[in-house]
Amino acid sequence: MTLSTVKSAGWIDAHQHFWQPARGDYGWLTPDLTALYRDFMPGDLQEILAQQGIARTVVVQAAPSVAETAFLLDLAARHDFIAGVVGWIDFGASDAVDHLRNRAQNPTFVGVRPMIQDIADIDWMLNPAFDPVFQTLIDLDLAFDALVHPRHLSNLHRLVMRYPDLRVVIDHGAKPKIRNGIHGPDGYDTWAPLMTEFAPLGSVSCKISGLLTEAGPGAGLHDLKPYLDHLLRVFGADRLMWGSDWPVLELAGDYAAWADMSHRWLGGLRSDDSAKIAGTTAAKFYRMSKNAG
Repeated sequence: MTLSTVKSAGWIDAHQHFWQPARGDYGWLTPDLTALYRDFMPGDLQEILAQQGIARTVVVQAAPSVAETAFLLDLAARHDFIAGVVGWIDFGASDAVDHLRNRAQNPTFVGVRPMIQDIADIDWMLNPAFDPVFQTLIDLDLAFDALVHPRHLSNLHRLVMRYPDLRVVIDHGAKPKIRNGIHGPDGYDTWAPLMTEFAPLGSVSCKISGLLTEAGPGAGLHDLKPYLDHLLRVFGADRLMWGSDWPVLELAGDYAAWADMSHRWLGGLRSDDSAKIAGTTAAKFYRMSKNAG
């Protein structure tokens, strides 16, 4: 598959963000993150998408607030390229199930993402009190985006075994610490066996977003390829989807550089597998057909 063929396939960015720091609900977004501490809105992304031949995106929550989810849904209503919104709910709220059911009336609301990486209790996701919420996600056919680190993968596996009908996608390949090297803490040697445990679990997919950030500035495809290849072995093209993690991506590089690395990696695969990872898998996983028109 040639590079030009890959680029013309019509990609979907399955993971990107918008935010306005002045909203006040981004506790992690502080002025020391100079590259990120400003507004990032649809107008900032549209030209980039056009340059890269990307037709649609999924915008993902970046703040643990229902207000931010409403903000993202409003943006989606005004910008056709936003095909889905992965929002946030308070799993522990007494009205969590009702809130989910209300949100699900909007077909652009495609799933939820608790910010597990920022929750101190590593067993948080296994709280039996959350059973009604997980069952409602299943009943409503909504996705569960798992924002996790390698240390969470064993518990995530337990969660999936508890709820085999829950559609789960692991964000950013579970954030292996690529910059630490193959044998370093949370590097390939630690991360790869944990990810392999998900191979037989067909309800679990994975995004290859965020890997450049975990590799750090100056990283190239040769740094990322062992991780990309392993994710392909584990999940196959039917359960693997591409995303940018823009604008967090700008901590390590830019959209064009990440897209170019991805084009080159996908260019070495079978054309049908490349097309799935570039867009088809995301469209199916997030049920984008129901949002058409």
